[in-house]
Amino acid sequence: MKVDAIVNAANNKLVMGGGVAGAIRKKGGKTIEDEAVAKGPIKIGQAVYTQAGSLPAKFVIHAATMGMDFATDEMKIRRASASSLDTAEELKVKSIGFPALGCGVGGFPYLACAKIMAQEVFRHFRETEEASLREIVFCLYGKESYRIFNETVTQYLEHITKKVQQGPFVTVDAIIEIDDAIVLIKRSNPPFGWALPGGFVDYGESLEESVMREAKEETGLDLVNVEQFHTYSKPGRDPRFHTVSTVYIAKGKGKPKSGSDAANLKVVKKSELSNYDFAFDHKEIIQDYLQQRK
Repeated sequence: MKVDAIVNAANNKLVMGGGVAGAIRKKGGKTIEDEAVAKGPIKIGQAVYTQAGSLPAKFVIHAATMGMDFATDEMKIRRASASSLDTAEELKVKSIGFPALGCGVGGFPYLACAKIMAQEVFRHFRETEEASLREIVFCLYGKESYRIFNETVTQYLEHITKKVQQGPFVTVDAIIEIDDAIVLIKRSNPPFGWALPGGFVDYGESLEESVMREAKEETGLDLVNVEQFHTYSKPGRDPRFHTVSTVYIAKGKGKPKSGSDAANLKVVKKSELSNYDFAFDHKEIIQDYLQQRK
């Protein structure tokens, strides 16, 4: 293949016997194996690179999908796929060719492998800010394996990009108690109105981490005694798009001060909450909260 790098489904000692590894050694030369073995053994799931000998590619990325017992599983294939992509970024290559990792002597099912590798490709580009990779090719041996990968990878990535990325989006809101009052912010961005502090959950962040971060950014308060209250998920609750918000109740610690996302901040007595116009469904949330506290 005329790509910058190809991936070898390797064992952790990097000895190139049969299968994909044997074919690479046969066509590219024994120097590939000699260089690889000198870098081994490596942990299963790790990857190293060598030059590509007489192959059209510049590099061979050796991804350890198994040990010398030739046994593999989901996590080994997942880590090997991720390590290969990370190594490609380290080499700053623009194109890479993958075989179906673990599906040869490892006997792993093609359908499961296709899903795992598609997931790792999506995760890689989601988490890599300035990726050098521009082309990823899955190179299959046989019509049936090609059919499975062609259908599965395409359908999975289309599902992610066209459906999952449309939402619903995960958000959090905080009912922050200070004595017999709660903290409200006046939104500086549309939808306008008074609201509970909160916002979107960042990638790689737990709900609890998110609500504490949002509270700090918008009110300057640290949250203590944090407890989950309820989740609100009606499709029309947010006029911008479908959001699912988990609401937390907590005590506020510190001095309340409106942050950059808030035009104003007030600590409002519970008896006066009905006097405010709220954004989203926060009036309903507060009513549920007051009823629960009774």
